[in-house]
Amino acid sequence: MGDNGGGTWNATKCVEVTGDKVPGDLCTTEGGGVSGMDDCEAGAMCWNVNDKNEGICVALCTGSPDAPVCDDGFACAIANDGVLNLCLPTCDPLLQDCAGTDLCIPNGNNFLCVLDASGAGGKAGDPCEFVNGCDKGLVCLNTTSASSECMKGSTGCCSPFCDFVKQDTMCPPGTECVQWFDPMDPNTPPDSDAIGVCAVKA
Repeated sequence: MGDNGGGTWNATKCVEVTGDKVPGDLCTTEGGGVSGMDDCEAGAMCWNVNDKNEGICVALCTGSPDAPVCDDGFACAIANDGVLNLCLPTCDPLLQDCAGTDLCIPNGNNFLCVLDASGAGGKAGDPCEFVNGCDKGLVCLNTTSASSECMKGSTGCCSPFCDFVKQDTMCPPGTECVQWFDPMDPNTPPDSDAIGVCAVKA
């Protein structure tokens, strides 16, 4: 994922608990979004921090790295080599039902709401580097899977989600709506048959 208001998540450290705001509350940070200094309660951190050092408290995952735990309606996003362990809201990529400008993107067998790091780019066919580097309704695919229309030499390419059951999305030339999850995989989540993406069929 992209950054949290400037800087990079590359290490953990202990910080004094200086607030009592709970997940879902607005929060403020000292020293930027990656400082770890905020007014959230223990077990939570200030996330999605803007240029005024304001964000929203999110819970940290509990459990273990192999079996992380979050409350219902949330799933654990583990990123940046395990430095980030956040309980983020789950979502439907076909509805893009995240709050505000947040994106609904894949994370293992879940889809989670995360901040939009696409900037000025992020349109269908645009190159992307991060999973949250595309506009709402799109996902960053490996360029060879996405489309022949993608920029040659790019790591990833933004491609639209589509409804595999209804097949009602006009996919870019040279692609078709393919299922996101393998229906034969026993770990495929229930009620996920319709989730698809415009891609070159393998």
